This record gives sequence, C-alpha cells and structure tokens, in this order.
Amino acid sequence: MPAAYRALLLDLSGTLHVGSRPIPRGVESLAKLRAAGVPFRICSNTSKDGARALAQKLQEMGYEIREHEMFTSLQACKAELTARNLKRPLLLLSDSALDDFREFSQNAGHDGKHDAVVLGLAPSRFDYAHLDHAFRVLIEADGQAPLLATHRARYIRTEDGGLSLGPGGFVSALETASGLQAHVIGKPSRSFFELALSSLASDGISREDWGQVAVVGDDVEADLGEGAVDLGLTRILVRTGKYREGDESRATGSIVLRESFSAVVDELLGAGET
Repeated sequence: MPAAYRALLLDLSGTLHVGSRPIPRGVESLAKLRAAGVPFRICSNTSKDGARALAQKLQEMGYEIREHEMFTSLQACKAELTARNLKRPLLLLSDSALDDFREFSQNAGHDGKHDAVVLGLAPSRFDYAHLDHAFRVLIEADGQAPLLATHRARYIRTEDGGLSLGPGGFVSALETASGLQAHVIGKPSRSFFELALSSLASDGISREDWGQVAVVGDDVEADLGEGAVDLGLTRILVRTGKYREGDESRATGSIVLRESFSAVVDELLGAGET
C-alpha cells in the first residue's frame, strides 16, 4: 500500500460495523482519521435503513458522521428519479427507506400506471404478490418504465453473524421475467463513485487527485468492482463483515488485503508520521 492517500471512500456495513456493533476500534479509528485531516466519504449500498434511521444507528454505535460525508444508494436513486422526471415509482423498499421518498407519489397515475420500479433491500416485500406487481409494471410499460436497483449484492452479513440473501437475486428475477436490464444505482457503478469523488472538491481533492484516493470495503465485487476499477482507484479489501477466505482471488486487477478498517487507518497515519 502506498505511504499515503489523499482521501478514503469507506464502505459502511461490514467495514465500519456488523449489524448494530462497530468493528473493534472502528469508532476510534474514524475519529483519528478525522483528527488527522484525511477527508473521507461513506459510500454505502445500505438500502434497508433510511437517512434518519441510519444516522441514529451510527450515533448509537458511537460514530460521528456528518451529513455531507454520507453517500448511500438511496440518495443516488432519488437523484436518478429526479433527473429522469419520474414521479410515480413503484417502491419495493423497507418502511424505513420509504421515509426518504416522501416527495414521490406511491400511487399510480391517472392512467393507473407507475413510471418506474425501484428495488432495494426490502425482505418484507420480496414475496410473490409484490414481485408480480413489479413485473406487471415493467412488462405493461413496454420498456418505458425503468427498473432501478439500489444495488445487486448477492448476500449480506446480518447481525446474527450469518449470511443472508441480498437484493441481487430478486433484481435478476425481474430482469429474467421482464427481459429488461436493471439500472444499478449504487456501488459498484462508476456514476456512484464519481458522485462521491466529486464531493471531495470541498476538501481540496480535485479530479487530478482521484488517483490518490483509496476505496475500502469487505465485498470484492459490490464495494471494489466495476466503477472503482474503471476510475483506477486503489482498492482495499478488509477481512471483516462478509469477507470469506479467498475472496481476493476473484478480484479484477490488483487489490490490497488488510485485516480491518482500523488496520488501514493505523498504516495510513503511521506512514504519514514517518
């Protein structure tokens, strides 16, 4: 790993915390990073918790994360809906996440139709009735209603320590049934990373500095794939969260393997002090 980075893009679930528990020394390490003046952004595919619930969850763990430092796939999805002038999406989202979409009508238009389908991590809505409704919206719109996915992770690490289904399989099911390709909003899309990187301008990080930014995550595909590769970011895989032995062998191109986010901060700040 290079001696120093200008900034870090940090995954949240599995990297800074697992369930409701911060990783060992995680809170301390993030505070050290801030005190050292190293800018960071939280780049999370979290779509089960809305902004208020997520902020409260992190605060209860002891983390201090400011509003401008947070980028989630839900925020990116809202921006995409607004950019496309889509006002009546069918939202397959958790109740907590729905709170972030209050400005969008959840009712069909005067023609009885929705103009998009948005799918996030919503276990209570991954039943036949909800998925069939989404399928009908997509197929009856003849390609005019896009399928937007907050992310397509195959599985997630849950609080009980086990692996559970992510939204990826349900995204694939709707793609197969409708014949449409989902537009994935969150990581690892290039547009998501570019949004986070562009925000670093307020911390003095220009586009020319992007090559000195590292992204840290526990999922070699969902956190460190695609857009991170395209943009030439240094990719650091940590052995926490959903990491399983040998995951690094599935990476495209070179990857840095470290024990945890805290180990990354120790190395970065230690290098900066020499």
